[in-house]
Amino acid sequence: MFEFGRDLRKLFEKARESDDLGWLELISADLVEAEARREMTDAGRVSCAAPFAGWMRASALWREHGRRTGRRTSLDRAAAAASDAARHTASADQTAAAAIESGEIHLLRFDLFGGPEKLTAALADVQSLTAERPATRSAAAALHARLTARRARLAGEPAFMLDAAALLDAALHGAKGLAPTVGDDLRLERAALALEAGVARRDGRLLDQAGRDLRVLVEAASPDYRPLTRARALALAGAGLMALARLAQNETADEQGRALFNAAADQFTPDHSPLDWVAVQLVQTPNETPLLALVQAEALTQEPGLVLGALARERHLAAEATLAEAAGDVSALIGLETTVRQRLTRAQPPLDWAADQIGMAHLAMAKGRLMGVEPRAVGLMLAEAIETAREWGATALVERAVLAMPETVNL
Repeated sequence: MFEFGRDLRKLFEKARESDDLGWLELISADLVEAEARREMTDAGRVSCAAPFAGWMRASALWREHGRRTGRRTSLDRAAAAASDAARHTASADQTAAAAIESGEIHLLRFDLFGGPEKLTAALADVQSLTAERPATRSAAAALHARLTARRARLAGEPAFMLDAAALLDAALHGAKGLAPTVGDDLRLERAALALEAGVARRDGRLLDQAGRDLRVLVEAASPDYRPLTRARALALAGAGLMALARLAQNETADEQGRALFNAAADQFTPDHSPLDWVAVQLVQTPNETPLLALVQAEALTQEPGLVLGALARERHLAAEATLAEAAGDVSALIGLETTVRQRLTRAQPPLDWAADQIGMAHLAMAKGRLMGVEPRAVGLMLAEAIETAREWGATALVERAVLAMPETVNL
């Protein structure tokens, strides 16, 4: 037993020295934070033999912790470590590598908190890089392709999506010499892009491409070694299948989509990766996510301004409104309205404010139906929420507001 423990420690020490951080999927968010603190301390020592590599690793670890938890402080620490790495560069290639890491942080900030200007800034930076090593050029191409894909999905224009898909294809081909996590990110991005365009245009070729990418990811990502990558691929596949089931009104596909969601949720626990867990809960059919899961999702996304936090808050309010209306409980709806109004009187990040606007619309319409009166200003609430969510690039929140819009409203 002692030998086993010692060998296991040696295995993790060897993994710590690797450029492939895929092993982090095996440890909880708390342990990722501990690893990030340890790496940052080591990189900052005067005796550190390779400060550039140390700061780069610390940045990647803090970035992973921020991605799982949504903590701004973790992203700030990642940015600080990347800045320290830039101050310890010894070549143009290292300077480019530090800039790529900074771009990855900008991309993650957009994913977590919205703000399309982050994508624009990161894209401008990565396009001006001069890398010496083929691996660094490939990493720059991968980041450029992912940034372009994000912007194309925001624009929603077919020509932009096709250009982005071509960049992802080329980047994936060039990523063969990089860590497997880079290829996984590119495949997930390409699958999401193809799935979104394929469902919107009912294009079987694009849907087949998405299916192939997701199948490769699921088959390659063992639940024993890559649970988070596997869960993300399963959840994306489930979302695609459910979207197709709604279009075709196919109950079998609907059931298969639910099974994929359940499989994704079974890959890890909420404390292992809180935001991944929340994302799986929120991507399911809105009216079928248990209220307890929505309460937990909102509790795990308390960081102000989180896109997932805004979605969790809105979904929770919508569920509470539905339950109160079903019970005929007007007083419960009034109590919820009072709580939301109090929040709206305080300064809030734009996406949190938009979520509360949509929530107020849900509550007003439910109360109006119970009391037999026409709710006022519902259309205005939702229109303002749509405008704000669109401005911040939170397309999922835009969709929620559009779905909440009644056919006839009193502006």
